[in-house]
Amino acid sequence: MIDVCALGYVVVQASSVEAWRRYAAEVLGMQTQDARGGALYLKMDERDFRYLIVPGDRDCYLASGWELADAAAFAMACATFRREGIELMRGTLEEIANRRVQEMAWCVDPSGNRHELYWGMRCDFRRFVSPVGVPIFVTGAMGLGHTVLPAPQFDATDAFVRDVLGFKLSDIFRVRFTDDPAEPEKRIHFMHCRNARHHSLAIFEMAVPSGCVHVMAEVDSMDEVGRALDRAAAFDVKLSATLGRHCNDQMISFYMKTPGGFDFEYGFGGLTVDWLQHAVFEATKVSMWGHDFSIGYR
Repeated sequence: MIDVCALGYVVVQASSVEAWRRYAAEVLGMQTQDARGGALYLKMDERDFRYLIVPGDRDCYLASGWELADAAAFAMACATFRREGIELMRGTLEEIANRRVQEMAWCVDPSGNRHELYWGMRCDFRRFVSPVGVPIFVTGAMGLGHTVLPAPQFDATDAFVRDVLGFKLSDIFRVRFTDDPAEPEKRIHFMHCRNARHHSLAIFEMAVPSGCVHVMAEVDSMDEVGRALDRAAAFDVKLSATLGRHCNDQMISFYMKTPGGFDFEYGFGGLTVDWLQHAVFEATKVSMWGHDFSIGYR
């Protein structure tokens, strides 16, 4: 069984790296630094980067980088794939250099999402200094936040995420986008790994052209969420959902569009979980209050 520590990094392809540079610095409050081959690092903490933006011909989410503890854990992961008869591709020298890791291998799940497994990220541990004054993002052992990926092949993807990647179920949600009872429900499974974040990954039973539903970053105060909301308005960033508080992870957040075509959740106060005490549940409502997603369609 693979033992994933956290969501260590995200890779995004961009038709305009400069659009991401402006968005990351002026709206998200992340540091930016040029990388090899015209790519861009987005820095959230003492790590050299948490988001890697690579130039390409279209805007999309490319990969989720799942951190493993060490070389032994990486070797065990590779052995798991061999045993399951699933193809695992080794990262190229250029990919490994850009991700600043010791080793990286990747696979594609049944819904086409790319998952990268790595160990030993290299970094200089320079202090994070936000260009707009964000004091800290909540990362550390819990990773950069979470990602929600499309899973039109839901049952096969769910089995892959659990049985191969080793994630465990945190909770369940089912959604309809209309009041029509004949509309099929879409399932969302929220999944956790070794750390205490309520979910590092969720899979959503639908196709999404951008390759991602949303990613989430957490700050350490409600004021920082409010300031980000002000910055989004100042730079005319379209909202995808109003401010609200989720039922499952208790995050107070809002959602906005990214240059990558997927959404970005910016939040505070996410639940940390003692997994020995947790029982899986099905929420029948997305949020305790707020989170009006209709704003994204107006």
